[in-house]
Amino acid sequence: MLTFVRKRVVSSALPLVVVILGVFCLARLTGDPAKLYLPLSATPQMREDFLARNGFDRPLWEQLLDYLGGVFTLDFGESLRTGQDAAGMALRAFPATLQLAGATMLLAIIGAVIIGSWAAYKPNSLADRLSGFLSMTAASMPDFWFAIMGVLVFAVTLGWLPTSGVVGGPEVWVLPLLTLLIRPFGVLVQVVRGSMVSALSAPYVKVARSKGASEPRVVFGHALRNAAPPALTVAGDLTVGLVNGAVVVETIFGWPGIGKLMIDSILQRDFAVLQAAVLVTAVTIFALNILIDLVHALLDARVRQPVAA
Repeated sequence: MLTFVRKRVVSSALPLVVVILGVFCLARLTGDPAKLYLPLSATPQMREDFLARNGFDRPLWEQLLDYLGGVFTLDFGESLRTGQDAAGMALRAFPATLQLAGATMLLAIIGAVIIGSWAAYKPNSLADRLSGFLSMTAASMPDFWFAIMGVLVFAVTLGWLPTSGVVGGPEVWVLPLLTLLIRPFGVLVQVVRGSMVSALSAPYVKVARSKGASEPRVVFGHALRNAAPPALTVAGDLTVGLVNGAVVVETIFGWPGIGKLMIDSILQRDFAVLQAAVLVTAVTIFALNILIDLVHALLDARVRQPVAA
């Protein structure tokens, strides 16, 4: 198992290095910060002072070396907008994204297991066809469109829910959760249903039934346990996608997470905060991918076996 984990860490490290270097280069393509933070009447001397004060007057390779040094010490400098520590801003914003992604996946997994198992228990029935249609629709729906329609219908037209923000009761969670939930839920229902159909037709299920096992025990004690590995793998990948792709939802609903922080930093050309936010997100995704592979290997011994030459 340790060999398997070591190989996965090494193979996943290269994309992380590419992200670390890529964000430094791409951040500078957003534009010149001096043009945004200095008035139109700024003199050349004011511009030179601004660049020198923030280290932008040095050669690009020196800035890159400072940035790489900051990666290992979590010292990315200060925000141009607020003057606060950039790493601290990213670390304070990230829990809001994790809370939203975690709650979304918990609801998606519970709902998918119930509906997917129910559909698989009665294949080709009306319930199966209905759940298949709804799950395919949900899996195909763009989250930004659903978010905009949710705001238009439930916030603007009906006035039942707030349009954005996190101040208030449980109602502030409804639209962000539903927007992030709809696609993972649809995908997981399909995966659970497919895995459960195969599991319920397996010989060990027939043996359990012949021994007088109850249907709930057959479905959830035998079939679901063996159908779990592919569903958990897909759920892990979807969780990574939520952490990485919550930018749209957080921006639309004003959710103070890492995605909104990235967008604000790009618009404000706040290089330090953008670099810190991307690194925190990339490291989290790196860790989640390793955890997903580890769980999959624990559930399926074939995954961790070395391939024969």
